Amino acid sequence: MDLALTEKHRALRDEVNGFIGKHRGSAPRPGGGRKRPDRKALDWQALLLEHGYFARTIPREYGGFGVAPDVIELAIIADAFSRAGLSPGIHNQGISMLVPTLLEVGTEEQKRRWVGPTIRGEIIWCQGYSEPGSGSDLAAAQTRATVEDGHFVVNGQKIWTSSAHYADMMFLLCRTEPDKVKHAGLSYLLLSMKTPGIEVRPLRTMTGRAEFNETFFTDVRVPVDQIVMGRGDGWQVANITLKYERMLLGDPNKLQQRLVAIRHMMEQPGPDGSRLMDCAEWRDRLLRLQAEVMAARHHNLRLLTVQAEGGDPGLGRFIVKYHGTMLAHRLSSLAVDVLGAAGLAYEPQGETAEDDDATTWHIDYMYDMGLIIGGGSSNIQKNIIGERGLGLPREPKATVSATAGRD
Repeated sequence: MDLALTEKHRALRDEVNGFIGKHRGSAPRPGGGRKRPDRKALDWQALLLEHGYFARTIPREYGGFGVAPDVIELAIIADAFSRAGLSPGIHNQGISMLVPTLLEVGTEEQKRRWVGPTIRGEIIWCQGYSEPGSGSDLAAAQTRATVEDGHFVVNGQKIWTSSAHYADMMFLLCRTEPDKVKHAGLSYLLLSMKTPGIEVRPLRTMTGRAEFNETFFTDVRVPVDQIVMGRGDGWQVANITLKYERMLLGDPNKLQQRLVAIRHMMEQPGPDGSRLMDCAEWRDRLLRLQAEVMAARHHNLRLLTVQAEGGDPGLGRFIVKYHGTMLAHRLSSLAVDVLGAAGLAYEPQGETAEDDDATTWHIDYMYDMGLIIGGGSSNIQKNIIGERGLGLPREPKATVSATAGRD
């Protein structure tokens, strides 16, 4: 891939930098993906959409900016916002996972109905995948849906449902074909969280906040046309969503933004006038992470290039998720250490409160531990990369003795 900038690309870089200089004061704080966007975030989203700095390649008929994919353009925009420490817009499960899924396999009516309001931040989605008894085995989902009077009637339970307590809609993986086993019996439904029969119970985590939830379904009625692809196609659709989830969880532009923020903190003089940046040990730790961030960003460019050329990055996405979540935790760990005594001022004020820097970094540090597991744990990602990518032998299955558990 040729990374040299053409005249067109240099003009775009100047345009984006000019936009940032003019509108910097209108931007919300970076992050904010774990709560419902406020008015400032929605106004900023509208401004980014208007100028083509968000949803740039989504067709205009679905609410996007509608230009042809250009990897260098996307990289220029992402780089400018991350270096400026500004929010690149709202990145949540609906925008980053459901929208590209619908653009890939949704019907024309589904695209026109859901894509525009979702990318504008007007509709918030949650993901109904994980269940208490299935662990990482997504195909073992037991939430069921039967058809009655033109509706799917859903019964069951989901867990670790991020943002379910404020989401408007859910994309749900459930079992609709009882005569088929595992992957073949699943379907992918779209449903309103206001539908009677849905109960959401928040789960408070070590961050002090309830960002995850248990979600219960009791005779929840969903119109039969609110299905993506067809009955029994849920496993295929779910895996399309998962490939975009891996890109979201390991987003290299978010890593770059964190790196810039940490470098800025290290350059600030302390009470005695000294800077952590002048200390070789701290500088070495930062530079090692900087090298990893650079590698992640260039790997992302490679994947974007493959995608733009109509190919499938395949296992490259697993590398993004595995490396990105591990690196994000190491970055937030460094930030907490850089804060020193100031980092002790961890005081979460609730999901909608505006946090100070110490609280933000501590929440990121603890939340990132969960992301190492969420979306496919790091151990599973390594197994997939090793077995499918490197041709290593499959991990041996544990055997249980016939006398195990007996007195």
